[in-house]
Amino acid sequence: MLIAALATPVLAQAQVLAQAQGPEREVVPGVVEAQLAPKYWIERLRDADRVILDAEAIAAHNAQMQRLEPSLHDIEQLPVTLEAGQVRAWIEQASPRPTRTLYDGSGKEGSARAIDRLVDALDLKDIPQTQVTRYGMVVRRADLRTFPTHLHVFSSPDDRDIDRFQESALFPGTPVAVVHESRDRRWLFVLSQTYAAWIEADKVAFGDKAEIFAYTRRIPFLVATGAKVETVYTPERPAVSNVQLDMGVRVPLAQWQPDEPLNGQHPGFGHVVELPVRGTDGVLEFAPALIPRSADVSPDYLPLTKANLIRQAFKFLGERYGWGHRYNARDCSGFVSEIYRSFGVLLPRNTSAQSVSPGLDRLPFEGLGHDRRLQLLGEAEVGDLVFIPGHVMMVLGRVGGETYVIHDTSGMSLLGDDGDLRRYRLNGVVVTPLLPMMSNATTATVDRITSIQRIRP
Repeated sequence: MLIAALATPVLAQAQVLAQAQGPEREVVPGVVEAQLAPKYWIERLRDADRVILDAEAIAAHNAQMQRLEPSLHDIEQLPVTLEAGQVRAWIEQASPRPTRTLYDGSGKEGSARAIDRLVDALDLKDIPQTQVTRYGMVVRRADLRTFPTHLHVFSSPDDRDIDRFQESALFPGTPVAVVHESRDRRWLFVLSQTYAAWIEADKVAFGDKAEIFAYTRRIPFLVATGAKVETVYTPERPAVSNVQLDMGVRVPLAQWQPDEPLNGQHPGFGHVVELPVRGTDGVLEFAPALIPRSADVSPDYLPLTKANLIRQAFKFLGERYGWGHRYNARDCSGFVSEIYRSFGVLLPRNTSAQSVSPGLDRLPFEGLGHDRRLQLLGEAEVGDLVFIPGHVMMVLGRVGGETYVIHDTSGMSLLGDDGDLRRYRLNGVVVTPLLPMMSNATTATVDRITSIQRIRP
């Protein structure tokens, strides 16, 4: 009976929309093309432009998150020197020896000898007993890896998307504490505020701690509010040419004469910003760069409103799913993190931490029955984050009593009219109704929700 009831809302919702708007093509069951525009969802709201948290409240949220969330690192407060035991603990936690079978890109099973080489590359025996804490800054978008290698590994021979050594990514201007080097010195083990993993050494420039953190606080500044913003192509200075700034990345404006050409280009038709670059000796330098006036940027973090949450989310619509920021994209938790980062709001990086973070307003679902789950889901507001094991979705709103979400996902399963489970391969940022989604033939996705996390006063 429950399964049949879950299957019908998709068709009923499509009929309601068709009657209200005339015949319109469904993109997936329950979603028509009109729902693929932010305007559709914003116009349904009564308080779309009400500020949820102002700048002061966001600063208080971030301070609480930094204080309470165990997955975050307050790297500015690290001691002047680091002991070998602490460094080893960070690396062993981030780079555990694989215990399950992994496969390379050709589907070939990995060998114990190959795993030995990866573990050896960590160079744990060469960690000094005591070392001075070194700081650096990321100069280009860079992958964070489980091991210091470009080797892609997968859980099955036919999988090519979920690289189990891909962790996340860091972006230009991100401060890091550099605590170790790989055996070949081509990789650095770094701590950022949100993650600890291996990064290519040429993507980091070493610098003075005070100078690095002063850069992150400089004003005036610009925030990348588009999904991706690039500096202009600059043959005169390749280090600042086509530098990608993902949503929420903040860069300070540079002092520049309004009529003085910059790298062969008049500055009046762009924004002159200052970017970190890596000198030939690996030392941090700063250089002016141009962002075109046409770029989606803001002179401050955006006001945190329901309308802006929807607009920001839709800027990623249709982007390919990228596990751990692979494919120059992002995954479900990276997606919601970067939406909120454009408002200056700090979130943990992964769903495992986001879903239980004490720094958020958590509504637990463990132990709740189906009817209570439906009630709480019906009370969810725009921007609320809905978690099932390993996945997060952001609430968009409701249509005809049906809760819709936007999320970055590999796919969804629905029951057809014949009662059979059908899998829809989505592999990107999509809009879907939540209630009809099934985790398997007998378990509705709503019955697997572990929590809803809220960013509210």
